[in-house]
Amino acid sequence: MNGPSVRIEVTGEVIALCPEVTTVGRGPGVDVLLDDPSVSRLHAEIIRRGPHLYVWDQGLSRNGTQVNGRPVGRHILQDGDVVRFGSAGVRIQNARALIEFTIETAAGPWDRDHTAELAMPDPPDLTRREWDVLRALSRPAGTPGAFVIPLSTRQMAEDLVVTEGAVKQHLLRLYRKFDIAPGSNRRGRLANEVVRLGLVRPEPVDSP
Repeated sequence: MNGPSVRIEVTGEVIALCPEVTTVGRGPGVDVLLDDPSVSRLHAEIIRRGPHLYVWDQGLSRNGTQVNGRPVGRHILQDGDVVRFGSAGVRIQNARALIEFTIETAAGPWDRDHTAELAMPDPPDLTRREWDVLRALSRPAGTPGAFVIPLSTRQMAEDLVVTEGAVKQHLLRLYRKFDIAPGSNRRGRLANEVVRLGLVRPEPVDSP
């Protein structure tokens, strides 16, 4: 099976995750159906952003969601993680393919192509408010992709209905988590990094 999937503990059934959002629950129409009374009808979502996955409980469930025994609201998932929706557990299968590239060398009897592999780095664990700040920061983009022009701290504060000071504190923690060095256009570099990693999908801005 290509792409990430989940293996249901009780039955051993393997279900491929949807390209963007996979719904999990006990009700009709969900993508991953868990027949357990502790599972809500729409319990949570597993979301794909580029090569990354995260689970989002959204507060819709009665009995909560845990990753490796730890209660979570929203949490980035790794290959092998056990996610428990109520009492029903699934194991994440997301052995991400490595990036492969070939170096061509000059022709000759002892020359040959060399192939190397690079693994995608794992993103840091983020709080719910840090996710909100990242989405607000990366929202204004002319087209999806890199070179994002971020909102100002005042605009983000108005968007999130918090103080500018709170936004600045969240940004300082995000700079550390994503290893954004001090310097000019630090917010822009952070915004473009999370877009590059596929954690945030910027929304195009309409032309005036």
